[in-house]
Amino acid sequence: MRAIVVFDIDGVIRDVSHSYRRALADTVERFTAGQYRPAMEDIDTLKAEGCWNNDWEASQELIYRYFEQHGQRRSQLGLDYGAVVAFFQSRYRGPNPDDPEQWTGYICDEPLLLTVDYLEGLSQGQIAWGFFSGATRGSARYVLEQRLGLQEPVLVAMEDAPGKPDPTGLFQVVQRLEQDYGLAPTTPVVYAGDTVADLQTVQAARQQRSDRPWIGVGVLPPHVQVSSERQASYAEVLRGAGAVTVVANIQDLTPEQVQALVRESGARVWEAGAL
Repeated sequence: MRAIVVFDIDGVIRDVSHSYRRALADTVERFTAGQYRPAMEDIDTLKAEGCWNNDWEASQELIYRYFEQHGQRRSQLGLDYGAVVAFFQSRYRGPNPDDPEQWTGYICDEPLLLTVDYLEGLSQGQIAWGFFSGATRGSARYVLEQRLGLQEPVLVAMEDAPGKPDPTGLFQVVQRLEQDYGLAPTTPVVYAGDTVADLQTVQAARQQRSDRPWIGVGVLPPHVQVSSERQASYAEVLRGAGAVTVVANIQDLTPEQVQALVRESGARVWEAGAL
């Protein structure tokens, strides 16, 4: 294997525009008594801050900010985070959130953004791959195993590591792939994600472990591809967060492009050393 590619899941592997984001908007609307339903742009603006990768926490934060704008303090609200999570899950998973066999919520209708053939093509191109996601393990396994049909993919999910941009989960995925394939500890790593937090994770990994190339690839989630202006604006945000390139669909990140990014990253490291 010549390189490692690690994927975020939401907005990269599956379209969550009408699932996670819809559940988030439902939750904010419910806990503001129907007075505020955040638009996609509102959610993007929040996530551009880089610290709201967890949609339960993002829901709570938007609720707080709504009431603050109307003169109420957070301490006055008595907002029950557990109730926020439970309502969110009832929308996203359905009335039986703990039993994947009975899920009937928004998760069941998420369009997939890649195929198994694409992943097999990466393997044939000598690229190891795995997943690091802020989604719950149950949700991530549902899309990877039940929807895509993967057999025990290398996955680090919400319960397994601190939230992004902490790079611990990314390190865990890389370590497991190194063990599975006998890879050198200097093998270049590409992390592909659709949010500022994803790209900040790459920067944090680079700062903590500079012994290998860490390459951030931005992915345009489907909900921003409604106009060229929206795409360009979102791509600029991802580049500003550290993406070396931005793709419209993850399958545009071909084995050939991965190798080109690895070569370019090596050149940048050499130039920095020469300076």
